[in-house]
Amino acid sequence: MPKVYRSSVIEAPVDAVWQYIRDFSGLHKWFPGVSDTKLEGNKGADQAGCVRNFGLPDGGRMREELLEFSDQEHICAYRMLDGAVPMSRYHARVRLMPITDSNRTFAEMAADFDCAPGHEEMVSGFLSSTYDGAFAQIKQGVKK
Repeated sequence: MPKVYRSSVIEAPVDAVWQYIRDFSGLHKWFPGVSDTKLEGNKGADQAGCVRNFGLPDGGRMREELLEFSDQEHICAYRMLDGAVPMSRYHARVRLMPITDSNRTFAEMAADFDCAPGHEEMVSGFLSSTYDGAFAQIKQGVKK
């Protein structure tokens, strides 16, 4: 099963970064290529089992389920239910940690997934560049 891991240092306190990204229905604010995000059902954006449905530039839609959420540990983990990307069993996790000597944030995104044989590098490269783009958008949007 291929894995992707990306990390970055964000020049803002961990609580400010978390407040910017913690809303499971706010993916369009900070994730590249997401045009809109809406929740399905009655669960809140911080409750395990919550499902988000989001739009892509080509008009396609994806759905993801929240698996783990912690305001204390600044963690959000989720899995793809369905979508227009060439992979399956996609599980991802976002985690933020304080850098205590400078009041900055260490952010990491990690995922594992399955894909068709021979497509591992392409899908891993796509995810890596998308996660790097997400870090760039967070850095632009978060209030320091």
